[in-house]
Amino acid sequence: MKMKKVFALALVAVCAISMFAGCGKQSDTEVTGTVATDGSTSMEKVIGSLKETFEANNQGITVTYNPTGSGSGITAVAEGRCDIGLSSRDLKDEETAKGLVGTVIAYDGIAIIVNPENSVEDLTIEDIAKIYTGEITNWKEVGGQDAQIVPIGREAGSGTRDGFESITDTKDRCKLSQELTSTGDVITTVAGNSAAIGYASLAAIKDNVKALKVEGVAPSEDTIKDGSYQVQRNFVLVTKQDTKLSDAAQRFFDYITSADASEVIKQAGAVPVK
Repeated sequence: MKMKKVFALALVAVCAISMFAGCGKQSDTEVTGTVATDGSTSMEKVIGSLKETFEANNQGITVTYNPTGSGSGITAVAEGRCDIGLSSRDLKDEETAKGLVGTVIAYDGIAIIVNPENSVEDLTIEDIAKIYTGEITNWKEVGGQDAQIVPIGREAGSGTRDGFESITDTKDRCKLSQELTSTGDVITTVAGNSAAIGYASLAAIKDNVKALKVEGVAPSEDTIKDGSYQVQRNFVLVTKQDTKLSDAAQRFFDYITSADASEVIKQAGAVPVK
């Protein structure tokens, strides 16, 4: 009789352990919902890759991405229209004063791009500044062919533009032939014009354009990490300090800021912080 009682108690204990284990497992799949991200077009490849790997392991959660530009993404967070903003520039003082928080997940080089037919291989920061402010107007002035330079840039509010103008000290002084609203448009336009010059996220460029050396240094993971390539900026997640993320959004945020996401970020062309 005593043996039966001991056996019964042991069975209860085993069931209890199984039940708790089952509960723990269930909580892993219990989180469902949609995570809305909004902002930088330069971060499209990085956030797209992170979204893909995250959704594969969290099948009840869908991540959406709205490529509106850094400034719009920051505003969307401030106004509560998205969970996580995406910015390819650091937050400004007036933005942090509104309770916004920036978390850097990667470093990105801003590539200075030309058409592959352009013979120029290297420019200084000063050369780039003079081209964009209209002091240098012909490619022959920087060792290229006799052709009028066509400077292509991004719209106001773009994180890429903000980063480029800060680094080259050309804020509010650029004279653009075209002002475009996405990284992809800049790349496509430069690829189609042998006299054009533009700037775009290194993570986004393809073989249809040529990335120039700047001050003798080519943009790459190593030169961005060691700081020798000077035209670079941060990829930033934007959240609101006093606003709790949903369980789904918190899980996505935790993943993309973890060391587990580093290889995915690297494969997408950016340099992970972790």
